[in-house]
Formats: sequence, structure tokens, C-alpha cells
Amino acid sequence: MADDLDVEAIAALRKKRQFKKFTYRGYELEQLLEMSQEEFIEVLHARARRRLLRGLNRKCQALLKRLRKSKAGSNTLTKPAPVKTHLRNMIILPEMVGSTVAIYNGKVFNLIDIKAEMIGYYLGEFSISYRPVRHGRPGIGSTNSSRFIPLK
Repeated sequence: MADDLDVEAIAALRKKRQFKKFTYRGYELEQLLEMSQEEFIEVLHARARRRLLRGLNRKCQALLKRLRKSKAGSNTLTKPAPVKTHLRNMIILPEMVGSTVAIYNGKVFNLIDIKAEMIGYYLGEFSISYRPVRHGRPGIGSTNSSRFIPLK
């Protein structure tokens, strides 16, 4: 009888879905948030480390300030209001996770929800600035030979 309960308990535990915990270079998100700026810089890759060691300019600091204000203005159940920006070269920091940013691509603002997996990337990597080429039939500007369409 006790063996049956153990088997059922084991089966129930197996059914329970295990989610993989996010880590950035061996650190969980909570640890990254608790780190000081200097400690976090040491974890980043070389290009981002160099950029942050040279200091964030006034525009980047203003964006961080607006993101903090947007997060503080929303409660835990709702998403924060999106913050519009042209700063495609801003590196995503742990304190930005959970925010919504509208990134300008040269024509429109693309809404992006910042997730933990995006830490260390640039904002511009998530708002494509060109329309990918579709290689299909030749268009108006093509030469006569490439425009040839057989009658059959």
C-alpha cells in the first residue's frame, strides 16, 4: 500500500513541469539585479564592458531614468507604459528587464518587451531597420534579358 503511494507521488512529481532557470554567464537574474554597476561590468563581454567603463552619456541615462519612472508608475499586474527612444546603441542592462521600449528603426517605433535573455545585447538588434530582400521575379529596373518570360 505504501509502495503505491510512493509510485503515485513520483509520477506526480515527474508530471510537474520543470522550467529552466535563466542565467547570464552563470548568474541568475536576481543576482544580476543585486550586483553593483562595477561588478556587472566585469561579467559583460568586452565591447559592452568597454562602452560602460567609458560611461553612459546623458541620453542613455535619461532613457534609464524614464524606464525607472515607467516601471514605478505601473503596478505588478500591468505592463509599464512604453518608452519611445532613438537610442539603438543602448546596451540592455538587468534593471531594464520587464520594461517596454519603442525603438525607432528610421521609419516607425517598434514595441519591444525586454526579457532577461536580452541582457548584454543592443536595443537596435531587436528593431530591424531594413526590409529583407525577397528574391522572386525580376522587377521594373531589371535588364531585358532577365525580364524574358517564355510564352509556353
